[in-house]
Amino acid sequence: MTPSADQVAAFQANGGFAPSAVSAVVLGFVFAVLLLWGVWAMRTAYVGWAEHRITERQFLGVVVRFVAMYLVLTFFLLS
Repeated sequence: MTPSADQVAAFQANGGFAPSAVSAVVLGFVFAVLLLWGVWAMRTAYVGWAEHRITERQFLGVVVRFVAMYLVLTFFLLS
């Protein structure tokens, strides 16, 4: 649902910034959190693999799942 010109003008008058700026900040935050979580998950999986607590297949599963999730969220959020 696209806001009308009056709604955008009221938002800018009261907030001091455009609605598209809020969208960019929220998307940036979502991707930053996702990347931080992905690095944490892959590092934890790597440590487990290096200490022989998980197999190489399980380690690759973590990496593939993260990459797939990142690509799907990128497609849905940026399209």
